[in-house]
Amino acid sequence: MTDAHQDRPGRTELGRVLMSAGVLTSDWAPAFAAVPRAAFLPDLIWPFDMASGQSVPVARTREPELWHAYADADVPVVTQWDDGAHSGTHRDVSTSSASMPSVVFSMLRDLDVRPGHRVLEIGTGTGWNAALLAHRLGDGQVVSVEVDAAVAAGAREALARFGAQPQVVCGDGYLGHPVSDVPYDRVIATCGLRSVPFAWVEQCRPGGLIVAPWGTHFTHGDAVARLVIAEDGRSASGRFTGPVEFMKLREQRRPAFAHGDYVPDGVGEGDETSTGISEGELLGGRFDPREFALGLRVPDCALMVAEKREGARPVWFYGLADRSWACVQFRDAGRARVWQAGPRRLWDEVREALAWWDGVGRPGFDRFGLTVCGSGEVVWLDAPDRVVRSAPRP
Repeated sequence: MTDAHQDRPGRTELGRVLMSAGVLTSDWAPAFAAVPRAAFLPDLIWPFDMASGQSVPVARTREPELWHAYADADVPVVTQWDDGAHSGTHRDVSTSSASMPSVVFSMLRDLDVRPGHRVLEIGTGTGWNAALLAHRLGDGQVVSVEVDAAVAAGAREALARFGAQPQVVCGDGYLGHPVSDVPYDRVIATCGLRSVPFAWVEQCRPGGLIVAPWGTHFTHGDAVARLVIAEDGRSASGRFTGPVEFMKLREQRRPAFAHGDYVPDGVGEGDETSTGISEGELLGGRFDPREFALGLRVPDCALMVAEKREGARPVWFYGLADRSWACVQFRDAGRARVWQAGPRRLWDEVREALAWWDGVGRPGFDRFGLTVCGSGEVVWLDAPDRVVRSAPRP
């Protein structure tokens, strides 16, 4: 580790911000100070620029000050596009990254590690999170699984260069990584899930914790689930702690779909109605819990929000198990026009789900919980017996 990484003013300021926000706790402060994110980032990165709302390329060799400024900022940094198929020049989908420090330390806070704990991490990425855990617990207490061979190799190199030696395994994190008869005390995922693998429950001790981003295919958003393994080891259950957005476990990415496969001849082929629901009532804002709730109540459905043009914004809903679709055309004034077609009436389902969310008091993320067992998952509201969604294991 070089002083250039360790002592930059931006890191000091970032630490103050994280401490004041309550996400960097006193027990993690030494790891933050000793393990800079910059030591694990490649020379070419694509940090998210808040002003433009886009990921922008920044090369350390050409713009070292800007590179370090982003490395020390509370922004996500993309490090791979399209599973390594592109270098970012003609990029499509971001597939590996270094998460926002505020998200990293809030999840580590939720993980509640103690001396002597063994931790399984799913999604090594750059290796920064594994290095933080290794600094806190010791190299031999951390196993990190990464599905992408190139990403795993890069993480090993960065960890070795830094002087940390947690075990990095190239493999399918969906399967976990049993290494002995001794179970893990904690499991943490740095990728978004649409179903928690039961292997993780089986490989974690009774009373242990799983901390993982979980969501539905309705949007790309997730919420962090903090699950406690039951004493009999046959299930895990707990509440969601707050919203995040992670790149998805490769086995659980949203199925690809094309608009033209649903609506080849325009909305005129659908049944037309109207609604008095406004755009703001439907969508809320970024990380609004209503979209999380809608995804729970309207399964196998994807939401797509189009750009606003000439005072009109189309909002689309696509069925992922069939070719059902719906479109709501919002305008600055007046009722919105609605079209829907297919075996499901998706707009009717969304409208009913929105009414349900309103009727139960517009719950935030922390009122929802998740129970995972061998046969499937149940999402609940306030208590495990108030089931919101039940799904068998895929």
